Amino acid sequence: MLRGSLRMAVLRCSRCSATFEPYPPVYTCKECDGLLEYTYNFEQLSGVKLAGSFTFWRYRPLLPEVKSVVTMGEGGTPLHKAERLAEEIGLSSVFLKDETRNPTNSFRDRCATLMVSNAQDLNYGSVVCASNGNLGASLAAYSAKSGLTCHIIVPKNVDMGKLAQMLIYDAVIEEHGEIVDESVERAESLAKETEWYQATAELNPLAIEAQKTIAYEVVEQFGVPDWFIVSIGSGGNIHSVWKGFKELQALGTIDTLPKLVGVQANGCAPIVNAHLRNELEPVAIPKPSTHALGILVRNPLNGRWALKAMAESRGVAVAVSDSEMFAAEQEIARLEGIFAEPASSATIAALKRLAHQGIIAKNDKVVCLITGSGLKATDVLQALTKKRKTAVVGLELSTKEKILRILSKRDAYGYDLWKKLGKTMTRAAVYQHLNDLSERGLITAYERTGRKYFKITKRGQRALRAINELKMLL
Repeated sequence: MLRGSLRMAVLRCSRCSATFEPYPPVYTCKECDGLLEYTYNFEQLSGVKLAGSFTFWRYRPLLPEVKSVVTMGEGGTPLHKAERLAEEIGLSSVFLKDETRNPTNSFRDRCATLMVSNAQDLNYGSVVCASNGNLGASLAAYSAKSGLTCHIIVPKNVDMGKLAQMLIYDAVIEEHGEIVDESVERAESLAKETEWYQATAELNPLAIEAQKTIAYEVVEQFGVPDWFIVSIGSGGNIHSVWKGFKELQALGTIDTLPKLVGVQANGCAPIVNAHLRNELEPVAIPKPSTHALGILVRNPLNGRWALKAMAESRGVAVAVSDSEMFAAEQEIARLEGIFAEPASSATIAALKRLAHQGIIAKNDKVVCLITGSGLKATDVLQALTKKRKTAVVGLELSTKEKILRILSKRDAYGYDLWKKLGKTMTRAAVYQHLNDLSERGLITAYERTGRKYFKITKRGQRALRAINELKMLL
């Protein structure tokens, strides 16, 4: 144990303040079992100058010492000004920190580059981690690049897109447990048994250090926003972001701090529930459930830190439904061209709610963290595939139904119908639909003032009633 050390980085207990050597990275205190994290002598760091290109490793002087650097060009991700989304919500300044632009399409590449580099420094031949998706994919890729053997413990509930990445990078995969909490326990016991390098984010404090660089980048790209919105699983990411901002304040780089918003799913909200009850520990969830697997965590090991971050920042916590997440996912894609996974889209769902409630004001500057790509989320991909298969049939049925509804109110001619349908197709396509409806006896045509008018028949009216009854049953 170190006491009064002048080292630039030491592991410090968040409970009893005991300090330990920075390596090997361990996450609990030998004295009191409290969580450990890296702390710095900011007097030593005050003169540090950042150099190099705008990537993760630009911040090397502000990280625990690393000699080997295993990199794939991670970090330096765009801060996208979401003008159309902001307009839709009624805000003036919304930005999306787009972590999907990392090498394996998620924020976890930051963790992987730092932990795999550290594993090489310490001469490990194998790494192990528990993951329900993004970290496993990242670690598998970086291990492949460095020649390390990568062992990944996954729960039964894992996105197939992320599992596919692990497989193609030749990771050794073991399934254990229903959700990632059980996988974490297995990874912890395996590392002790085999002496493999422990790369589970919740069990390695380097993950916090890696993820804090997101805050560093946002400050360089934009400055300090009024609000920073983060989805919460284990609680480590929101703590990381807060740590990054506070360190920049300690260095004198910034004067103000953002308010943090932590977002969870309605069916799995142990941290949000604790925040709403003013409790210091996450509230136990007996049967957690959400399709956003990236934030499906029953027992968030960093939950206390997440709660502290929101409280210190005078922020808020929000739980959103899966349907709100999926709707937000499509909205981001439609308005901003970013395909985010459900867990990331939860930040937009929360933003909309807080804006409508007046908690976030029109002129507030907001950053939403987009942690991973929707290409990895199985449920969404399956839904989109199904939508694609039924799109043509669905469009035809909906267009014919719209024509019948228009004609049920009053007779109309072709050009008039085309305008009422919103000019979303060619006039020739509209006439094709009219011909089809005429052949089925649902509409009929007649001449008036030199124009061909269409009117609904009794059979067409019965068809509309049948459609209405069917919709009531669905």
